[in-house]
Amino acid sequence: MQQKRLHRILKEGKEFIFDPIRKKYVFLTPEEWVRQQIVDHLIYEQKIPPSLIAVEKKVQIGNLSKRFDILVFKNSIPWMIVECKRESELLNESVMQQILAYNSQLKVAYLVVSNGKEVYCFDTKENAWQDGFAAFHITE
Repeated sequence: MQQKRLHRILKEGKEFIFDPIRKKYVFLTPEEWVRQQIVDHLIYEQKIPPSLIAVEKKVQIGNLSKRFDILVFKNSIPWMIVECKRESELLNESVMQQILAYNSQLKVAYLVVSNGKEVYCFDTKENAWQDGFAAFHITE
């Protein structure tokens, strides 16, 4: 990933990073750093138009209001959820339960979890996990 595309600034002693989806600077946390790397990858490597990507929007899970990290749309319907964790966090069963809960409402084709060092993708139609991003084709 090209670090120069990820624009960071220092403001009042705090670091912020520009989010091209929300079109604003957001406070840079370890999880936000991973989220912005994934957004960059989706736009520049996977060639997914920014207009098809949503970041940190609410989803209702039963009586709870939650926020997913990244949601990609295809033909105006949710297509892929990405759950981001800070680099030091393990991608364990609790992370998997979180993304599965989101998918109980969104019903996407792909579930992706990443801590910036590891990326796992689950194809819900094939019922199979794979390492890394698949060669997603949003236009197919």
